[in-house]
Amino acid sequence: MARPKYIFQRTVKLALWLGTAFAVTSTLLVLTLRWVNPPSSMVIQHWQIEHGRNAQQVWQPLENISPNLQMAVIAAEDQKFPQHFGFDFGSLQKAFSENRKRTRGASTITQQTAKNLFLWNGRSYVRKGLEAWFTLLMELLWPKQRILEVYLNIAEFDEGVYGAEAAARHHFGNSARHLSRWQSGLLAAVLPSPRRMSASYPSEYVQGRAHTINRQARQLGGARYVDSL
Repeated sequence: MARPKYIFQRTVKLALWLGTAFAVTSTLLVLTLRWVNPPSSMVIQHWQIEHGRNAQQVWQPLENISPNLQMAVIAAEDQKFPQHFGFDFGSLQKAFSENRKRTRGASTITQQTAKNLFLWNGRSYVRKGLEAWFTLLMELLWPKQRILEVYLNIAEFDEGVYGAEAAARHHFGNSARHLSRWQSGLLAAVLPSPRRMSASYPSEYVQGRAHTINRQARQLGGARYVDSL
């Protein structure tokens, strides 16, 4: 009877050791990425392995990304970004109350950044738990500007096109710094499904969504809202 008890105790100790090691390692990783730009993301790596070629991505600091795009993305994806602590439970509750599947609209920019940067594609309770953990770490260890900067550099804007700079060059032939309000609205409009919707050849739906995004960006306060971060 003593041996099962011994095995149980050993298993608990091993689980605690592994959990502590993961918590410390992941915390140090996220803290490091506050200052060190990630060379890629899990989503980008998965795409490159799947397609056998390099994705388009050019890292740019936040000051080299047009405030128009910063504001458009916040208006489209996460209007409470400066106020919440990584989780917008109000939007999630609304999504469930309207009997919709949980979509990107129910996730915050921080959650999207955590998923794109650290996690694999798929759905599972383990993945959701890791998403929550990395979201919490990022909110604790990064300023809002850093979260937005990383998100705008790893978000997908077309098939194999990641980040604001690559998107600006691919769709409009200019740099992320010089994106107009309309171009920014189009890029933000395709974020929920960048492989089905195009900012280069926007459908009526995408154009209408871009108009809505730009109107909401103005209502939020435009550049002053970004400065509040």
